[in-house]
Amino acid sequence: MKKTKRLRLSQKIMLGFALLGLLICVCTGVTGYFQYRDNLQEIYNSTAYDIAETAVSYFGKEELANYAALALGYDGGTVGEEEIAAVHASERYLALSAQLDALREAMGANDVFVFCLDLEVLSSYDGDRTDWEPLLYLFDSYTDPEYSYVLGDKSSFNPDYIAELELIGTTGERVDSLLISKGDYGYNTSAILPVRLADGSLVMFAVEIPMRTLQSALLGYLLGVVLISAAIVVAIMFIYYFLFKEMFVRPVERMAAAANDFVLGGREGSLSDSIVSLTVRSHDEMGLLCEALKQMDHDIRDYIANLSAVTAEKERIGAELNVATQIQASMLPCIFPAFPERREFDIYAAMDPAKEVGGDFYDFFMVDQTHLAVVMADVSGKGVPAALFMVIGKTLIKDHTLPGRDLGEVFSEVNRLLCEANSEGLFITAFEGVLDLKTGELCYVNAGHEMPFVGRAGGFEAQKIRPGFVLAGMEGVRYRAGNLTLQPGDKLFQYTDGVTEATDAGNNLYGMERLSEALNAHASESPQQICAAVRADIDAFVKDAPQFDDITMLCLEYKQPCEEKES
Repeated sequence: MKKTKRLRLSQKIMLGFALLGLLICVCTGVTGYFQYRDNLQEIYNSTAYDIAETAVSYFGKEELANYAALALGYDGGTVGEEEIAAVHASERYLALSAQLDALREAMGANDVFVFCLDLEVLSSYDGDRTDWEPLLYLFDSYTDPEYSYVLGDKSSFNPDYIAELELIGTTGERVDSLLISKGDYGYNTSAILPVRLADGSLVMFAVEIPMRTLQSALLGYLLGVVLISAAIVVAIMFIYYFLFKEMFVRPVERMAAAANDFVLGGREGSLSDSIVSLTVRSHDEMGLLCEALKQMDHDIRDYIANLSAVTAEKERIGAELNVATQIQASMLPCIFPAFPERREFDIYAAMDPAKEVGGDFYDFFMVDQTHLAVVMADVSGKGVPAALFMVIGKTLIKDHTLPGRDLGEVFSEVNRLLCEANSEGLFITAFEGVLDLKTGELCYVNAGHEMPFVGRAGGFEAQKIRPGFVLAGMEGVRYRAGNLTLQPGDKLFQYTDGVTEATDAGNNLYGMERLSEALNAHASESPQQICAAVRADIDAFVKDAPQFDDITMLCLEYKQPCEEKES
């Protein structure tokens, strides 16, 4: 048998701590990552709004209104290109553009620009338009004409911010949400600061600053958290490992080794003293477990001693039961042919007990030279008590069956005697018949037993005999005898309920119908052959199902009248 590789308890504890440490590191890193990222984004966004407010301070509201009017007039066709070009070349416009550019460069921003917003164009975006330009520029921080927008230029905007721009354009309030986008050079944050003019129109100052250090800062933070957490976890893990090893693992290993020695010794027939000598100096569950092992050792030793005694006693009882089985078998007529010198009849009987000894019994004997008595009985219960009660019943019935005595009186007297000494509350169902070998008359009495089958020329048929009360069931019961006549060649078949109540694996009963069919299928055969055929049919029916009751049967064939005179 291949030996299974097992992890030691200390290895399992170490592995558990490692997994726990890894989980702590991951949870700490992820939680810190998102919290640190959000804080950095808020800082960047706040800086962007500070830059926008600084840019606002460069302008007067009236000045802004004039520039907005020029841009809107140029877009609406009321302002010409020459007028716009003159503004572009004016000292004031150039100075303001230079200030915005200096602010951008000083604060490390990507862009600082001023625009008006066309809400109608903004809301018309459908995801595909290439001519979507809702922004009308007033100023741009770039002084290089190749990269900057100037007064009157139009531009698109990040479509992700449509909802925020519409909200700003309709309320004139700055939005609280962060405007974060990812461009060619990494993540950017944008601030849009609206300025309400005297005529109620809005001019917006926008600042876009790169979050260049965000990703590197986040990665550095995450790496630092993970390394510090891992170092702390590893340190704690080793401390706890040694503590656990001393407090739990070593005691458990010692107890496991002692238990293993005990088991191996038991297999080899000599119990080890490893558990008895085991000592665990601990006042917690380890100490309790050690005491429980010692108690188990003591209980197992007691159990083995008791088991040895019980096994010896069981073997002794088994030997005695085997003797009892042989004695019981010898008490029943078991030599066939039973009366080889008698030509008037042929008889055969058999009993197969469910246990070592049974409660069924049969008997047949000559009452005198011309009368044959047959008895079939079943004691309630099984085993030794039923067998002992059977001996008493059999003896009483045989002793009280005398020539010329009424069978009803015989059973009445037997019932009285059995009731006097029946402390166990057992009872007997019994059938007795006395056959007159000269006339074929069968006088019988039935004490709650099964109906006998009588085989005549037309086959076997159950005799509807009215049963009396069982023997030993109640004092003072009076029994009446009946009679029927057998013709030469007729047969009598009697049995116990173990025949008809034999069950198969599906709990189906053998039954009277199957018994009748088996008897009629072998009606012309001898009593021994009939009994053997019925038993074979029962075995074929029950198959491998266990036998729960004694199976007993008797068959008598009346062959010819007796020619001898009764003595």
